[in-house]
Amino acid sequence: MQRIITTVRASRAAARLGALALASTLVLAPGAARAEFVNVLTGGTSGVYYPLGVAISKVIGEKVPGTRPSVQATKASVENLNLIEQGKGEVAFTLADSLADGAAGKEEAGFKAPLTKVVALGGIYPNYIQIVASKDSGIKSIADLKGKRISVGAPKSGTELNARAILGAAGIKYSDLGKLEYLPFAESVELMKNRQLDATLQSAGLGVASIKDLANSVPIVVVEVPPAVIEKIGAPYLKATIPANTYEGQVADVATAAVPNFLVTRSSMKDDDVYAITKAIYDNLPELAAAHAAARGIKVGDAMKGSPVAFHPGAARYFKEKGVTP
Repeated sequence: MQRIITTVRASRAAARLGALALASTLVLAPGAARAEFVNVLTGGTSGVYYPLGVAISKVIGEKVPGTRPSVQATKASVENLNLIEQGKGEVAFTLADSLADGAAGKEEAGFKAPLTKVVALGGIYPNYIQIVASKDSGIKSIADLKGKRISVGAPKSGTELNARAILGAAGIKYSDLGKLEYLPFAESVELMKNRQLDATLQSAGLGVASIKDLANSVPIVVVEVPPAVIEKIGAPYLKATIPANTYEGQVADVATAAVPNFLVTRSSMKDDDVYAITKAIYDNLPELAAAHAAARGIKVGDAMKGSPVAFHPGAARYFKEKGVTP
């Protein structure tokens, strides 16, 4: 009996080894399909980058065979660029000014050296600089922010770099503020609801969830960024308008600044892979718009405009087929 049991065990072990050998052969066989991990770097979950990143991950998974996409919440632009440079992501969201600072290696913006491995995948929607104050604060203009309590976004995030530029051009130093907080969107809103902050500056697409949440909870004022302030900063900042009724209680159009957003990738990514990813994204813009209204601002014809860095050859090939040039 013991001999029979031993023989059966040996047969089972041989079968397992055979199955493993076959699996290894299939995995290692030339041309065999393999999963390509595509990590999409976004921003905070209450912003626009995150829901759009989820939508992008979905279309990549559906339209690019053999991929295993994932989504990572981050502190947005600056962190995303550094992660791409370190090879820790395949697709990332960033603001154009952060991308320019990264390419130049501006240490004060959060870059220890010029980024050499980050390339553009395509332009997307613009970020609007949205300064929102509680009505009780008495803030009606950007000059009224002096002496007030304000959150300017996570430290050295794209939003915080926007805040430095906008407030600086308006003649307001951080030291002029009554209290300065470096908080993500959702946390800034919670403090405003609790009357611990007077205002928040958020750089995001129109209709961002955090400001919608705030406007539905307390009366707000959307503060104008005057054209003269924008002209003083210059490119890539543009004049823009937050349309009336974007948020509850905002009954009129509000002038502000906008900064283009880009998707970026690693220069080491294979041309065919980046081509397929770019095609999946820009051929399926309605799916992105369904995830967030900000994606309605993505235009294939504008995708190569104003990039501070070169485009990946795979992305450039896709846009060339669409008749789009830098």
